[in-house]
Order: sequence, then C-alpha cells, then structure tokens
Amino acid sequence: MLSVVVLVITGYAWRSLDTLKSHLTTVGGLGLGGHDDGATDILMVGVDSRTDAQGNPLPQSELDMLRAGDATATNTDTIVLIRVPNDGSSATAISIPRDSWVKVPGIGMSKINAAFGATKEATRRKLVEQGDKNPADVEKKSTQAGREALIQSVSGLTGITVDHYAEVGLLGFVLLTDAVGGVDVCLKNPVDEPMSGAHFPAGEQTLSGPNALSFVRQRHDLPRGDLDRIVRQQAYMASLAHKVLSAGTLANPGKVDQLTKAVQRSIVLDSDWDVIKFAQQLQNLAGGHVRFMTIPVINPDATSPDGESIVKVDPVRVHAFVDELVGRSDHSPSGAATATPAPKVDPATVTVDVANDSTVSGLASEVSAALTSMGYREGDVGNFSGTSVDSSQVRARGADDHGAAAVAAALGGLTVQADPTLPAGAVQVVLADDYSGPGSAGATGAGASSDQQDPTGTGSATPTPDRAITAGGSGPACVN
Repeated sequence: MLSVVVLVITGYAWRSLDTLKSHLTTVGGLGLGGHDDGATDILMVGVDSRTDAQGNPLPQSELDMLRAGDATATNTDTIVLIRVPNDGSSATAISIPRDSWVKVPGIGMSKINAAFGATKEATRRKLVEQGDKNPADVEKKSTQAGREALIQSVSGLTGITVDHYAEVGLLGFVLLTDAVGGVDVCLKNPVDEPMSGAHFPAGEQTLSGPNALSFVRQRHDLPRGDLDRIVRQQAYMASLAHKVLSAGTLANPGKVDQLTKAVQRSIVLDSDWDVIKFAQQLQNLAGGHVRFMTIPVINPDATSPDGESIVKVDPVRVHAFVDELVGRSDHSPSGAATATPAPKVDPATVTVDVANDSTVSGLASEVSAALTSMGYREGDVGNFSGTSVDSSQVRARGADDHGAAAVAAALGGLTVQADPTLPAGAVQVVLADDYSGPGSAGATGAGASSDQQDPTGTGSATPTPDRAITAGGSGPACVN
C-alpha cells in the first residue's frame, strides 16, 4: 500500500502513471467503506500464496527462492489494519495475531487467519456441488468470499469499518525488498532456524528479499512465538517504509521502476480506491509519523475447544484499545458494554509511573513500553512497594484526573483510584494478576519478584524493544 502511494506522488511515477494503473490488479464488490469517521482505514493482508497478483503460478525458480514449501491453502499470515487521518499527517498500523480466536461469518469461532482460507474452500466446494465447472470462475468467486469474510472478521474484532483493501503475496516481500536495495533490521540474538531459512547474526544488518521473507516468517525458536513474529513484521514494514519514503529511493528512476514492477506483480487493491487522491493526502508524511502497534491479547498460549493452539482475545478490550489508539469513541461490539469515553488529553503531557504487583515477570516494563508507544511519557517502572492490590488500577491525586482517565482507557478500561499521597498531576498504574490490556502479551514467566523478564530461566533478561517501532530514521529497533 505504501509503495503504491509513494509511486504516485513522485514525478517519475506521474509520468508513467497510466502504465502503472493499467497493470494494477484490482478487485471490487468487497462491501468496503460506508462510514466517514475522519480517516481512511486500510486492511493490509499478507497471504502465503504461491501465485502472483494475477493468480499465475510462480515458476519453480521463484518458489525455490521463497523457501516456502508446497502448501496449497490460502492463509493470511499477516493482518494489519492501517489508519490514516484525512489530513495525511500520520499513519497507525495495528497488527492482529494470525491465531486470534474470533467470530468468523458463516463459520463461527475460528482463528482469524483461517477466515480467508476456510471460507474460500467452503465456497469452492459449494460452487462445484452446484455444478459450476469453470475452474477460473470458481477460483474468482471463492477468493472473493474469502476476502469478504476476513474483512468482516477484522471489523467485528476492532470495531473499525474497513475502507480499502490491499493484499500482498509471498513474492511481494521479496520483490519490494530488493526494489529498495534491502531492508535494515536489528536482532538481539543470532538466529539459526532451518524451517524458515532464517540464519542471521546478532546486531544491525541489511537483508535482501529472500532473507527478509525468512525474517518475517520465522515463528519457531522465538521467545514469544507468533507475537515475536509480529514484532519482526512491524520492524520489517517500518524499515521498508523508511527506505521508500527516503529521497534516495524516490530520486532514483531505476528503483522507482523496480518498485512499479514489484507492485504490479505482487499487490492486489480494491477497485474503488482512488489511489491518486489518497496519495495527495500523504505527500508530507514523514517516517517518524508511521507507528506500529499490536492489539491486546488475554492469553497467547490458549487452546480452543477442539484442542487447537490459539491466541485468546477479548473484543471489548480490543475495541477500547483501538478507540483510544485512533481517537475514536463512536463504536462498540454489538451487545457489548461501551466504556466511558476518555477525556481528550495530549499523551505527551502525561508522565506515567508503572508498578508491578502481579506474579507476571516483566509486566510493568511491557505496559510502560505500550504506553510510551501511544505517546505517553515514561516515568518510574518497577515493582509495587505499597499494600498489595487485587485488581489493576490507575491512581492519581483525584479520581477525576483527566490524565489518569485517559491512561485507564488506553489500558483497556481500568478503574481510577484517588490517592491523596500522590503529587498533583502524577499518574501511577498498579498492575495485578487480572491485567490483560496492552502490554500483557509481551510479559513471560510467572512467580518472580523482579520486573526483569527471564523466559529461559538462565538469568539472561530479554528486554522489551528499545523503543516504539516507527518508520523514523534513527535506525532499526532491535527485536527477538
């Protein structure tokens, strides 16, 4: 999506715009939009397809380059909801774990990454049973149904009306990466994982296309499994966005031409998207104003009634998180209680202390990092030294403190408690074992009194990411 935007705002791309438009793959009838809320909301999906954007099977040479095996099902391994205000001043990308257990139209409760593939397969079988003998027609209709099911599932989980749709296959990661001359990443530890083909040293490095694909696809041998893979994907997207937005890329006709060809081969957009108009909104977008977040989860290692490994999420908490993150308060899950709207507060004016009173090691650090990524100022972070609490809460000198109320809403609807011992303007978060809001997915282990994480039990702490992941120019964030 970002690559298409950049292409149409450069002088070179304007000259070749007709060629680009005539070769873009588009799809209509997805039931998008219909709710003007002051921003454009884009669902960007990474699918594990072994075809190009036009549905043509990839040659064996490219399949070998992808190191992706021979799977034939269509799963959506990357699901990102991108919100761009109408003034084009910023972009917020919200990742959804692929194994999130959600309600899927026509199926019921299921992993969200199966919404596309399972619906597509069910529709394909139905069409064949009804006598449709045209394989191309069956493929088109079943794929359409899969896309619609995923869009509805994401909207149901987040409360956001999806305005536009962008889909990229495995080949796209490789082509887009090579088009910008590789992406810069930073790893905290060396990696040697044969299933994904990820073999990298620790530290900062530039990855070529095939290696970048291995980097974003690895999920085994990571401390937090798929949650760490999401952080990998965010780091990759931030690096790619920074490279694409840089003057060196935009001023190089050869690179722009390579980007154009990569987009044409690997990206599918909805046909109702006026990309030129949208690009005009983003002409002044800076990398530092592109940030990446992940929805809160209750349990990343849960099990479904059928014994599947799933990520348990609470739509009410997800709605509250998204509402606070994007500044919305006009939607809630059907039949669910609506949290009290938070007062309008500039997060940069609020310093938040976070204290851990739970048995979850590392929780305060993770929650503080989540708040910092939302724009709040980091205060003291550590263990709680007061009288133990039974439920997580936000404390301030007065229960009507606006900064405390905003923080409480940002953390999924915590209660605000008055603590007259606190100085005026101070905001303190106290975390108990019931906490499941933003940052909870990143805490690992239990029973330790220290607020440092040690998932391996070897005494080697695994710190939180050095900073919130953005597409700014200060170097890549180091990740697991």
